[in-house]
Amino acid sequence: MKSFEYTIKDELGIHARPAGMLVKEAKKYQSKITITKEGKTAEASKLMAVMSLGVKCGQTVQIAVEGADEEAAAAGIQAFFEANL
Repeated sequence: MKSFEYTIKDELGIHARPAGMLVKEAKKYQSKITITKEGKTAEASKLMAVMSLGVKCGQTVQIAVEGADEEAAAAGIQAFFEANL
């Protein structure tokens, strides 16, 4: 399993548009990708679950990637966070 932490820099947090983009990115990989904020976890491939976390600017989330292509998935998701959030 690969994991990393990321502090959200987007002033609106993870709102509808980037959440939709994140779900699309997560679905590219076979690995299960989860996002955890303050003990609450959501699968990155489920839009409503990601939105329900209510992640705001300045908050830190933990991303865990587990599965067959976890190396590529972790790198791809980390790059996505840095470019979009």
